[in-house]
Amino acid sequence: MNTTSDLKSTTKSIRVLLADDHTLVRAGVRALLEKLPGVEVVGEASDGREVIGLIKTHLPDVVMMDISMPGLNGLQALARITRDYPKVRVIILSMHHNDEYVLQALKSGASGYLLKRAATAELPVALKSVVGGEIYLSREINSQFLKKFPLQQIARSHTPLEQLTSRQREILQLLAEGQTTKAIASILKVSDKTVEYHRAKLMAVLKIFDIPGLVRFALRTGLISAEF
Repeated sequence: MNTTSDLKSTTKSIRVLLADDHTLVRAGVRALLEKLPGVEVVGEASDGREVIGLIKTHLPDVVMMDISMPGLNGLQALARITRDYPKVRVIILSMHHNDEYVLQALKSGASGYLLKRAATAELPVALKSVVGGEIYLSREINSQFLKKFPLQQIARSHTPLEQLTSRQREILQLLAEGQTTKAIASILKVSDKTVEYHRAKLMAVLKIFDIPGLVRFALRTGLISAEF
């Protein structure tokens, strides 16, 4: 099957929005996408909040998005996209291949999970699959992951982040990135007291009562990357 030709034969081009906080990564992926017939890159974003704004502006068919982005990471943005733009397909583009990351992405509504080290030949296959309503997992993930988590069982599985509300996850990420209470309040446009309330609640839920512990949890669950 010639997937590149299949993409070209579609009635309209596939509109793709890229999101990654590394400029060089975005440039590399964009260069690959622009070589594919029937694919149009309509925009680029460097964080989750920018992604949400650009979706409203450009109405892409597919968002290709990293997990580890500052401010609002890919998983948080994914949950909002799934809720507010259900027709937009999201492919998580990540360096992380452990089960917890993949599981959380699928449960949050991802249509695909593509490893950054995947062969370039997987890119058109992933696009064709998700546009066609299928779920695509990188070949390296597929064989091992589906043995542990058949797709029909994923909805019944649970991850640690699901204990927290969306707002609590946002504040946890910002805390783990080193933001102060006042800075978080400014970013989220809420009061300092609201931030303090959610911080106390998330600490109680996770039973983690110090910032280093929250940072370790955020790293383990993919809210932040080791670069922060």
